[in-house]
Amino acid sequence: MSTAYKHKHTSVSLLRYHFVFVPKRRRKILVGPLAERLRNLLVQKCAELGWEIIALEIMPDHVRLFLSTGPGVAPNQVAHRLKGYTSHVLRREFPHLIRLPALWTRSYFVSTAGMVSSETIEQYVAAQKTRD
Repeated sequence: MSTAYKHKHTSVSLLRYHFVFVPKRRRKILVGPLAERLRNLLVQKCAELGWEIIALEIMPDHVRLFLSTGPGVAPNQVAHRLKGYTSHVLRREFPHLIRLPALWTRSYFVSTAGMVSSETIEQYVAAQKTRD
């Protein structure tokens, strides 16, 4: 796991997101070769976009993805790019997925995570009042 901050011309950032994607109707279809292909597609697309996958687990009825992006990328863009790309490719390569109205649900879960807890940040901000 890399703890390196992303350095851009005018910013330094460490943005990490925990996503959960669910197939339509929570069907248990993410198994076998389909799950392996999905893993490869997610790794490939994240590398192409310059995002770092920290952890990835594919369960039969959901995907858990923990990744790091730059500050110019909103969480909804991450979900849109990854779900759209994987749906397009997987539905083309696995014909039995075409009978589903969609591969993924329109919804997703996302949470932010960093190197320190919320309590640590609160304490740091509160301590700034006492500085000279």
